[in-house]
Amino acid sequence: MNVEARRLALSCVFETRIMSNPFQHLVEPLDPDEPDKKFFNLHKLNDERYARLPFSIRVLLESAIRNCDEFLVKPKDVDNILNWKVTQHENVEVPFRPARVILQDFTGVPAVVDFAAMRDAVKRLGGDPEKINPVCPADLVIDHSIQVDFNRSLQKNQELEFERNRERFEFLKWGSQAFQNMRIIPPGSGIIHQVNLEYLARVVFHQEGLYYPDSLVGTDSHTTMIDGLGVLGWGVGGIEAEAVMLGQPISMVLPVVIGYKLVGTPHHLVTSTDIVLTVTKHLRQVGVVGKFVEFFGPGVVRLSIADRATIANMCPEYGATAAFFPVDLISIQYLQQTGRDEDKVKYIQQYLEAAGLFRDFSNTEEDPDFTQVVELDLGTVVPCCSGPKRPQDKVSVSDMKTDFESSLGAKQGFKGFQIPQGHHNDKVKFSYQDVDYELNHGAVVIAAITSCTNTSNPSVMLGAGLLAKKAVEAGLTVKPYIKTSLSPGSGVVTYYLRDSGVMPYLSTLGFDVVGYGCMTCIGNSGPLPDSVVEAITQGDLVAVGVLSGNRNFEGRVHPNTRANYLASPPLVIAYAIAGTVRIDFETEPLGNNADGKPVFLRDIWPTRDEIQAVERKYVIPGMFKEVYEKIEKVNESWNNLKAPTDQLYPWDANSTYIKSPPFFDNLTMELVPPKPIKDAYVLLNLGDSVTTDHISPAGNIARNSPAARFLTNRGLTPREFNSYGSRRGNDAIMARGTFANIRLFNKFINKQSPLTIHFPSNETLDIFDAAERYQQADHNLILLTGKEYGSGSSRDWAAKGPFLQGIKAVLAESYERIHRSNLVGMGIIPLQYLPGENAEALGLTGKERYTILIPEDKDLRPGMNVEIKLDSGKTFEALMRFDTDVELTYYRNGGILNYMIRKMANLV
Repeated sequence: MNVEARRLALSCVFETRIMSNPFQHLVEPLDPDEPDKKFFNLHKLNDERYARLPFSIRVLLESAIRNCDEFLVKPKDVDNILNWKVTQHENVEVPFRPARVILQDFTGVPAVVDFAAMRDAVKRLGGDPEKINPVCPADLVIDHSIQVDFNRSLQKNQELEFERNRERFEFLKWGSQAFQNMRIIPPGSGIIHQVNLEYLARVVFHQEGLYYPDSLVGTDSHTTMIDGLGVLGWGVGGIEAEAVMLGQPISMVLPVVIGYKLVGTPHHLVTSTDIVLTVTKHLRQVGVVGKFVEFFGPGVVRLSIADRATIANMCPEYGATAAFFPVDLISIQYLQQTGRDEDKVKYIQQYLEAAGLFRDFSNTEEDPDFTQVVELDLGTVVPCCSGPKRPQDKVSVSDMKTDFESSLGAKQGFKGFQIPQGHHNDKVKFSYQDVDYELNHGAVVIAAITSCTNTSNPSVMLGAGLLAKKAVEAGLTVKPYIKTSLSPGSGVVTYYLRDSGVMPYLSTLGFDVVGYGCMTCIGNSGPLPDSVVEAITQGDLVAVGVLSGNRNFEGRVHPNTRANYLASPPLVIAYAIAGTVRIDFETEPLGNNADGKPVFLRDIWPTRDEIQAVERKYVIPGMFKEVYEKIEKVNESWNNLKAPTDQLYPWDANSTYIKSPPFFDNLTMELVPPKPIKDAYVLLNLGDSVTTDHISPAGNIARNSPAARFLTNRGLTPREFNSYGSRRGNDAIMARGTFANIRLFNKFINKQSPLTIHFPSNETLDIFDAAERYQQADHNLILLTGKEYGSGSSRDWAAKGPFLQGIKAVLAESYERIHRSNLVGMGIIPLQYLPGENAEALGLTGKERYTILIPEDKDLRPGMNVEIKLDSGKTFEALMRFDTDVELTYYRNGGILNYMIRKMANLV
């Protein structure tokens, strides 16, 4: 079909859709001189409720009106959203059709694998496999595969990235050719969130002659970063994202909206990271899990878009679904600064003003209704870090030394390492590059300015560069055994660091560019020197990683850094110079200059005025245009990849990276009625805050793990194992990697270990081996766990892996939002203790056998209680967390993908 024919076809589709929409009377031209360019004018509802809606809810309303087909989206849904002030408290379910989907390669590879397997399944069932195709535009950014193998060589890291991941990259290139409506951003381009912010974000879509707000869901928890630009988006599981790509709306409970009022002006020594960590702790205390947060107040204009994006990026850490900053003039200026087309910027502002979606934060009359309002005075923010094990545990920099030292002896937990009192000052000597050093508790061994959260923000990046310049000029250095690295979020960062003249100083301190991707923050920190690891192990030391990322859960950054602190890029450098977190920057110097005079942090810390002067001069639109005009073609290694051209993927049975998953092997046209789960054993008995890092690790494959044994049996050596994240396209590896995290605390074992008890034999086994033995004997399995099960990154394999291990249900005190959706998507039943109850209150040991009485199909309904019987004779009830009718539909089909296959093959 030629371009003109396609345009006419799309125009006909558009007109047909509009004519069948019950809200067609709201459609009008945006500009009288261009009658073909139209939009839904929500002001024509003539409903005073619209002007009182939070701006984030207005985006949901516009989507519902524009997509109202009286089937998937009904007029009642529109009225429920419009009546948000009342319905927000009534657990009302509404559909939402995002404008697009974004994926990164760790989550994108399994999504494309599933699409390829779904095509095979549709063909087996007699349907047309080419119907399995993204309907909703999808962008996939390859950013999670590169590792810090060399902290002084970008080229070597990139070469190793291709050597390790060639097969995965060839598969993705096949997907970009085989599937319509899917764009791949090659490796080396930057991280998903920064590329999204600087390049992919439309802010306003203009398709088929219609203007409408940009919105999205993404297979990365920190998709919320785009909320800082006024684009409503949040993270979903890969399973849910695939359904959206196939044209399904997201079914969501209409959220409450917390209004977060910002007032005051930040202190001149405070960074955006300090503001972010303060907001994170504050909102954790407020309690915003599963809610929208919308920012307003005069303090918002004190924040750049990069500042806002940094706050929005941390949304998963304070538990909200979205953290929305409506579009204002600063947003428009950002679009201009990042090189967006002037005509597009003009119609973006014109449309948003016409639709009532443009914000003037100085006009209090525009302040909408909120469920609750909380306030932060930016003038009260002080420099801070977060850790040692969770991003919400803020520590003022002035308290870091005492806080860490108190954590050493505290009971094992989020703020404790349980080091015996007499060993707090233990030291271990070691040699590195023929020089003797010593390590103790609190020694910094990783200092990483990572791509996520912070490197989208020129203020903190240039602040780090200016601090490095002053440090070098003062004669300060970083010990060579500390693994330092700088992984920019996009090529633009390198441009302004270079042009402003600070790059040589960063390099002098060891902060060379090591790659453009999500590296240390996701566990791709690479190896530490052997002598450092030996010293840490010998002394049982609590060594430290300091990183400018957003996640610091146990076992995530590196297996040998038991303490990890989130910090601004300038503070990362400061702690690298100090070599320890046991320092009081106010009273203790970083070191001495050439004259022997002590140099304190305050002597080299740049002010906001200094940083902003450099930013105004060197962060310019031309940089963004130059980087992004060539982004899809600049990587020659990617360009030279040869990929299959078949519409059905030619699976290689010998591949250890890409494998057709078994999810659809026994799929039939007929639905299997739900049935009780009888006499299930408990595979694991877990506590609170079990993260997806605990469930499905993304870091290195331990040499003594079931996954390692699997790879060894296929002739691979340990240096060829790569990481779990890189092998997410192979279910055999990922099932073995499920619950393989060495920091997993299983109450059956009573220590951190990837082991469990196989009760029929009373043997202690690797968790996968125990699960496999249970399955071979046809035993059902469940999990017991505590609060916030599945917090952390949105990993679909944290649901797929348990499914493959035979787990039928999870019984928890509470769930992280995305992970609960993923469990539903895989057909695993999420059960929740009733209020005031938990395993301890009910006297559950986990050694019982559990029968879960699932009602007959006709009696199933959202949010119902089910009865659980134990072999001991005890019974109790739990809430079955199918929250919507749509989720029940997925469960009846055995999961969301099974449902989509039947639908796309015209079987349901």
